[in-house]
Amino acid sequence: MTESGANPAADDEIVTRGHCLCKAVRYEFSGKPRWVMHCHCASCRRAVGSAVATYVGVIAARTRYTGEQPRSHESSPGAFRHFCGTCGTPIAYTGARWPDEIHFYHGTLENPSAWPPTGHAHVVERVDWFEVHDELPRYEALAGKGAKPVRIGPQ
Repeated sequence: MTESGANPAADDEIVTRGHCLCKAVRYEFSGKPRWVMHCHCASCRRAVGSAVATYVGVIAARTRYTGEQPRSHESSPGAFRHFCGTCGTPIAYTGARWPDEIHFYHGTLENPSAWPPTGHAHVVERVDWFEVHDELPRYEALAGKGAKPVRIGPQ
């Protein structure tokens, strides 16, 4: 495994691994993630059963499952939630909106410290009693090209 930031060619050699609770579903991806974000939308909260879901967005062509394939559920048209069929751990999200990406749940990474979050999406749907006290940008909806944060840091 190569440390990130050494040089662009070495970044392609970075391998990140993750798995479900029972380790039946295992995956890996190469290279740096495109982004790492906390999502506060209701759909993502329900998918993980928590106040926030944190994702690592990676290029789908750079990923592979090395254990069992996850099961999938179409949670809304064109949106798929992938999970372990044995232990039920949420593994990833894929959707028609981002056909070349897979969004792995950050909590499934073997080393979550390797890829810290860089922002918050869908903060207008944040539950009132939950606030992350960091100095990351908060976006009303998505944090894509041209999106301006509504604020930096907590309320």
